[in-house]
Amino acid sequence: MTESGNWYPGGVARTTPDKTAVVMAGSGDSVTFAELDASANRLARTFRDLGLDPQSHMVACLENRIEFPQIGWGAHYAELSYTFASTRLTVGELAYIVQDSGSRVVVLSDQVATSADELRAELATLADGADDRVRILGVEELFELAASQSPDPLPDAHEGADMLYSSGTTGRPKGVKRPFTGQPLGSTLSVGLLGQFLMAMSDQSVYLSPAPMYHAAPLRWTQEAIALGATAVIMERFEPELLLAAVEEHGVTHAQFVPTMFVRLLRLPDEVKARYDVSSLVGALHAAAPCPPEVKRAMIDWWGPVIYEYYAGTEGQGLCWCTSEEWLAHPGSVGKAIVGQVHIVSAETGEELPAGEEGLVYFGGGGAFEYHNDPAKTASAYNDQGWSTLGDIGRLDGDGFLYLTDRQSNMIITGGVNVYPQEAENLLAAHPAVLDVAVIGVPNVDFGEEVKAIVLLADGYAATPELADELIAHCRAHLADVKCPRTVDFRDELPRTPTGKLLKRLLRDEYWAGHDARI
Repeated sequence: MTESGNWYPGGVARTTPDKTAVVMAGSGDSVTFAELDASANRLARTFRDLGLDPQSHMVACLENRIEFPQIGWGAHYAELSYTFASTRLTVGELAYIVQDSGSRVVVLSDQVATSADELRAELATLADGADDRVRILGVEELFELAASQSPDPLPDAHEGADMLYSSGTTGRPKGVKRPFTGQPLGSTLSVGLLGQFLMAMSDQSVYLSPAPMYHAAPLRWTQEAIALGATAVIMERFEPELLLAAVEEHGVTHAQFVPTMFVRLLRLPDEVKARYDVSSLVGALHAAAPCPPEVKRAMIDWWGPVIYEYYAGTEGQGLCWCTSEEWLAHPGSVGKAIVGQVHIVSAETGEELPAGEEGLVYFGGGGAFEYHNDPAKTASAYNDQGWSTLGDIGRLDGDGFLYLTDRQSNMIITGGVNVYPQEAENLLAAHPAVLDVAVIGVPNVDFGEEVKAIVLLADGYAATPELADELIAHCRAHLADVKCPRTVDFRDELPRTPTGKLLKRLLRDEYWAGHDARI
């Protein structure tokens, strides 16, 4: 078992240098712990030469590939604040993150549909403009620079910290800023400790990551599995049958999913599901979106009581945990708090509510966080007791298990991806055919929710399938497709208060009628 102080590739490499640290499930590309450590040291030195001092910021935008964990560890070794941005972002969305984070180095994959020239042009249109301080590099260019660097560690290297972006109150994403530990490399773990003590993760484990690595959970769980000395198997993209094949081929013991993946796995023909041996699985973890009870029960029936669920946010202020056995005894629950304490608070009075009553879910006694460049949003997440909320609504039962039923905000979670609808609403409202619009999340069997636009047309326009397609295309020309409506409904009016406030709850209730929860 890897011990404290050695929780990083360099620590593992001291005892098992030739052990595989990372392998790509599709291509078979791999690096050993010694190779990963040397690459991270070279990249850390390269970031220094590029002018990145400790605790300065960099952004990387690339698909799942063998260089991904190397860049992540290189930034960590250099004590940087690092953001991995979604490959689905438009140039404008990526430019906003670069500017907002104050990044001075941006690393882009050639396969990302964003060229360096387009990004430079977009940065130049923003408030502060773009100047020579922003260095934009391709992945290959970065590794060419690193090739000439020493593989020896930087003197007195300390741990870096990720700063991942979550949607904000204005519809623009906001960086969730985690404090630097100030500790030498390999001193701390967070989710890795949970894996150790709750799912028996160790240096003998094989961890599978089937999701895009730029999301918080895949990034952090994979990084900390490696820190424990486990081998990480990374899928280039999720495909249900290929996932089963990877579990069998590599003897996968642990993996992290979103419920959409469970749905697609369950839809495989029975003969395909029976073709692969998944008995090596010890912990199949899921989070990020509500899991339909019938889906979860079917997964437990198939894989056995190895399904674990947790409820937490990128903010990291608390965490609930639920085993298969606990869920079967408390179906629909997301578990009991194991980091922090859960409090259910009345949105109207701010008073704590007893078991069985529904209110805002707060965590107390957990980790602190702040939203980068948004003190107002940071303050709004905390109450007078110092408890913080993600904006979810739920209730506790008599045993302390949490059940989520709704969200206070209008956030949509589709396939495990958070979508804030105001961006799409703003775009649609500017279209000449649109007089009024609401964008909401509606039920979708595969993705949990899908994005729908409900439109009141301006005079002179007719509600046609062609116009609906035009409005969707209008959004996709400016936003990542995941943020855009998949469907458009036309209405004669939208529910608003006398003061003009849009009553989205009334619209959502129509589409969610007959569902046990509203998320």
